[in-house]
Amino acid sequence: MAASDALLTESALGWSIFAIVLLVILAFCWVYIRKYQSRRESEVVSTITAICALAVALITSALLPVDIFLVSFMKFPNGTYKDWAANNETRGQIEDTVLYGYYTLYSITLFCVFLWIPFVYFYYEEKDDDNINKCSQVKNALKYTIGFVIICAALLLIGAFIPLQPPPNQNATQWDKMQYLVEEFGNHGLAALSFSISSLTLIGMLAVITYTAYGMSVLPLNLIKGTRSIVYERLENTEDIEDIEQQIEKLKSKCEDGRPLATRERRNLQDLEAKLQVLQRRSRHLEVAERNCCTKVGSALRPIKILLGVFFILVALLFAVALFISNLDKALHSAGVSSGFVVFGTNLTNPLNELLLALQPVFPLDYVLITIITMYFVFTSMAGIRNMGIWFFWVRLYKIRPRRTRPQALLFLCMILLLIVLHTSYMIYSLAPQYVMYGSQKYLLQSPLPTPGPSPPGSQSRPVLSPGNETTLTTKICDADAPEDQCTVTRSYLFLHKFWFFSTIYYFGNWAFIGVFLIGLVVSCCKGKKSVIEGEVEADDSDVSDDEY
Repeated sequence: MAASDALLTESALGWSIFAIVLLVILAFCWVYIRKYQSRRESEVVSTITAICALAVALITSALLPVDIFLVSFMKFPNGTYKDWAANNETRGQIEDTVLYGYYTLYSITLFCVFLWIPFVYFYYEEKDDDNINKCSQVKNALKYTIGFVIICAALLLIGAFIPLQPPPNQNATQWDKMQYLVEEFGNHGLAALSFSISSLTLIGMLAVITYTAYGMSVLPLNLIKGTRSIVYERLENTEDIEDIEQQIEKLKSKCEDGRPLATRERRNLQDLEAKLQVLQRRSRHLEVAERNCCTKVGSALRPIKILLGVFFILVALLFAVALFISNLDKALHSAGVSSGFVVFGTNLTNPLNELLLALQPVFPLDYVLITIITMYFVFTSMAGIRNMGIWFFWVRLYKIRPRRTRPQALLFLCMILLLIVLHTSYMIYSLAPQYVMYGSQKYLLQSPLPTPGPSPPGSQSRPVLSPGNETTLTTKICDADAPEDQCTVTRSYLFLHKFWFFSTIYYFGNWAFIGVFLIGLVVSCCKGKKSVIEGEVEADDSDVSDDEY
């Protein structure tokens, strides 16, 4: 009864923390979307969709720390199970709850990526046509969305019928073969969802390689370098305006006697007038920025920004080193491509994995760190998308700018973040494989009493008398050599390794991630300081867009 009450108390506490975190995430999503949303083109449906999709992405990213916390919380630091977790059935219920949490949020992710976001996107695209009514608008949006639904259905069917067990032999009857397929579908219905999510994770891997790797380099270096001086920018902009005006006057003076300008000169005049409009708008924005109190506060906080930038670049380098060592470990000690480069335990010293294990005795530092790592990936991905914009190969589709981002761009942003979050779990597993697999669990290992001497670091021994001989129980950190009933594997680890061929692709994706990060680091170092109004004024913007400021 006491164990049951303890379990109920822990559940109530967990749900209370979850509710608080959910409110914080929703508040952040609302502020973030409203910050970048275009005031002129704001749309209620697209705004709600973007906020909800971003919230789903952030909540899904929080699953991994929760998963690690729950498997670790079942045990005491001495390696014994707590009273409420001593029963295998109780532990199974908790593990199933976590697993169902994964599948629920992943199902919502599928719904967002293949139905909700595409429908809202095409619905808004059809709205640009003034001659179309609401009914036709919904009908056309559904027509384009059907293609995404067909892709989702195909992935689910492929995943459902991929055999996870050996098929019947050649002498089996057609009925036996059909019954085998039906049983496979019934027993592995969740495998269909796993296959679909893993397929999306491949796209998320490409987004991580493109945006997260670049964001990890550009975010800290922008904080360190800061922005250009507003006074200097205004002076430079004024000189450019005067130079352009002189060139325009020179061209116009050629036609004062009534002679028309040549075709090339007219084209030059139009280009100069367009440049002059951009420069004049830059002048207005620089004047507003100079009076803005946020700019003055940012200048006062310059030392803190530099310290944050140095901290973030050190964290990024730590991640790159840890990922390199993890991949090198897989290359040297795994069975190769056919096994998905899976290794049990760590054969090479991984700094991040060792840091998490070292923080275990001080509750809850290890959980705080793994949560920070997860959020770091999400926010560097946001920084990468914000700086690069949304691209399709070499074509830039949308720009992400404060108060000027189109609804379609926000929907794309949230969809990309959903895909990135799916791949984040594998990235963190690659950074700290042993910790992500077992958390801070320990177990008791019974062995013959050794000769008197100092105990090995990280272990605690106590002698136990047993009939006929004397043994000792040693507390060890859970690893691949631990007994199956003594250490609980996180659901995330099992989910990541359900299909070996996806793990193989993720392995090579990690090498690409390291390469892109190093290239982005060099490029970011070579680039100069950003303008204080970076991205606010572009040549293809209209003068009306200045009203949003």
